[in-house]
Amino acid sequence: MSKPEAATPRHRRRPGRVPWFASVPALIIAALFTIGPLLVVIAMSFMTRPAQGGGVVYEFTTDAYRTFLFTKNFTGDLVFNTAYVEVFWRSIVQATITTVISFVFAFPLALWIATRSAKLQNFLVLVVTIPFWTNLLVRTYAWILVLNKDGIINQTSLALGLGPQELLYTDLASQLGLIYTFLPFMVLPLYSSLSGFDFRLAEAAYDLGARKMTVLRRVILPMAKPGIISGLLLVFMPALGAYVQPVLLGGGKVLLMGNLIASQFGDSRNWPFGAALSVISLLMLALALIGIQLWARRSGTKVSLSL
Repeated sequence: MSKPEAATPRHRRRPGRVPWFASVPALIIAALFTIGPLLVVIAMSFMTRPAQGGGVVYEFTTDAYRTFLFTKNFTGDLVFNTAYVEVFWRSIVQATITTVISFVFAFPLALWIATRSAKLQNFLVLVVTIPFWTNLLVRTYAWILVLNKDGIINQTSLALGLGPQELLYTDLASQLGLIYTFLPFMVLPLYSSLSGFDFRLAEAAYDLGARKMTVLRRVILPMAKPGIISGLLLVFMPALGAYVQPVLLGGGKVLLMGNLIASQFGDSRNWPFGAALSVISLLMLALALIGIQLWARRSGTKVSLSL
């Protein structure tokens, strides 16, 4: 009789696999540096502002959230105040413009890159990521040199007899800075979706008599939908709370969400209200993400916030 084989363990450990408790230190560190600061901000938004100076007094109150919508008049009554709502709305409009213009420029570029040879694609993607190699402040100050009165645009305008142009410290300068900063965040997800597309399907549509716009609308755009949604989110969310571009290029003349929150923690020394504004902006983004996830689940579209 042959010798019976040794019993094998029911759950054989795969090579390189570690037990679940080995990830506990990493989970603790991730919680401390991600969820921890968020909980601090939420708690701070329900604290009381001290009579003098910054910081908080550890007394529960909802005054910070009430200040967002209401203010006291001369008689001490609460009246509806739209000032902060208008700041948020202005920020949403500017972020939306940034997102739409970034998509208009990024989609043709990503489509063109995806149709090149593999070697050229790698080089072009590298070119798109070059701005990430330098600090954001350095790139923003470079735009100041371009847009100021002695910059290349004004010099060209003077040479053409058009006179000097007031470009720096305007809404246009702030918008240009936002588009320049977040354009790569739109190009890369679009390219990621389009690079795996079989363009023979587009050729087949041409052979069947479809026009270029029809092929774009019925064949290419549906395949690029995951990249489009990811790009829209990756541009809109950071543009909504942008701080550097409105301050340095816009000169702080137009109050937006980012510099409003910064001013509450800085000059105004109203930390609870600054924390409440941060929580409100987070809730707005969370509602937008939930809405997109629900739509993606119903339409069967995979959404991923990755480049």
